[in-house]
Amino acid sequence: MNTFKHKSLYAALAGLGALSAAGVSQAVSVNQNGLGQALIYPYYTVRTALIPIPGGDASYNSLLSVVNSTATAKAVKVRFLEGRNSREVLDFNLYLSAHDVWTTAIIPTKDASGNDVGGIYTTDKSCTVPIVSSSAAAPTLFVNYAYTGSNDDKAGGTLDRTKEGYVEIIEMGDVIGSTAVAATHVNGTPPCTAKDLDQPIAPANTIPGTGGLFGSMTLINVLRGEDFAYDPTALEGFSSTALWFSAGDIKPNLTNVNPKTSVVVTGSSVYITDWTASSNTVDAVSAVLMHNNIYNEYVLDPSTRSGTDWIVTMPTKNFYYSGLAVTKLFQSNFGAGGACDDVVITQYDREERFKTGVPGFSPPPPTQVDGLCWEANVITWHNGANGNDVFGSKNRTFIDLDFVNGWIGLFWNGSSVPANVHRLTGGSSTVFNTRTGGTITLIGTTFYGLPTVGFAAEVFENSALGPIQANYGGNLNHKFTVDVR
Repeated sequence: MNTFKHKSLYAALAGLGALSAAGVSQAVSVNQNGLGQALIYPYYTVRTALIPIPGGDASYNSLLSVVNSTATAKAVKVRFLEGRNSREVLDFNLYLSAHDVWTTAIIPTKDASGNDVGGIYTTDKSCTVPIVSSSAAAPTLFVNYAYTGSNDDKAGGTLDRTKEGYVEIIEMGDVIGSTAVAATHVNGTPPCTAKDLDQPIAPANTIPGTGGLFGSMTLINVLRGEDFAYDPTALEGFSSTALWFSAGDIKPNLTNVNPKTSVVVTGSSVYITDWTASSNTVDAVSAVLMHNNIYNEYVLDPSTRSGTDWIVTMPTKNFYYSGLAVTKLFQSNFGAGGACDDVVITQYDREERFKTGVPGFSPPPPTQVDGLCWEANVITWHNGANGNDVFGSKNRTFIDLDFVNGWIGLFWNGSSVPANVHRLTGGSSTVFNTRTGGTITLIGTTFYGLPTVGFAAEVFENSALGPIQANYGGNLNHKFTVDVR
């Protein structure tokens, strides 16, 4: 499937003269091979698994890596966002030398007042501004400044929210001159000369980025013997210009896509869509992440004490709100229970039996419709008494199923969704058909669904082994459909 998509895209770009026929030189798209200028990691967690375990606190650690596969040094923005309302809990600038890897551990910790909080530390030598702690005993702490006080969004102001969320890494550009020298390892350690990595030298030494970033996230629970590793979603063609911003600046973010043009492949059609006249600067990124269906498997077998959690993250959702009021695409204003979007669930067992409907979500958020309500959502599937909570998320939604195993489809454009919601309409699209080789122009192209990324995580227990630790974990990428008209 990926091979077909890339052949389709390459054929389209060749037929369009590398986008020149569409009047643009570059466009953002999801790179199916995992390399890009921007990476979206849909979930991190340092919460405690709710499945009992002898011997202590079964907390998760989340281990992040980012790799520069190119022969040029790079400046990137690393941003951690909590999962309820995508409020920033930490960001900084990272400098990667050619072919470099940077790693960090996200861990549960406490602040000076004893509050539970997430934090990071790294023993990696790559340069960061500011400097990230190298001590697990005194990590760099996540903060709640973006959702307390005057920024209060009514979804809870405690540091506990920092313990789960997602991560963005955005290339600000390739670096040259003294900034590249400061970032480049010499016998395993770069100089990290402060004046060369910050203003005024770094901006002058930053040129348009060449992409080539990839990475991974590993959610590991040592006491439970479980490990879930996944690749981030990679956006290529994110920016044709340098995007350098100083440490402490909230930019660049996903609104800084440039040009405002998207490339989406569906079936035999390649849509190259202009978003320059759009009312929202993030629309081009949303377009390449728009899915009307999400598919994946689930296992809730009582004999293996199985459990399944799905991660459904909406990384551009926060940009569609003015304060707490929704502006378009999403369904509800943001309140104490989040901002909920209706979804139709079709569940299948392994023998072709199925059931469709909008199940009752428990507990329903106050004054909100049933649906998925956060920005990094965790769906915990149950079948009566069967089914374990995998991640211990506080952003979770419990859904009771009729079957103990099978697969599920989530559909965003059900009959309860208002006509102007869960759809994104752009400007003109150049559409190339890979079967016929023909090109047409559409005005007002509409993408249906919601911009989503994520995966499913499954756990199993083997009770036949007696006192031996016998827990297993595995994860599966979501499968999606795309509807463009």
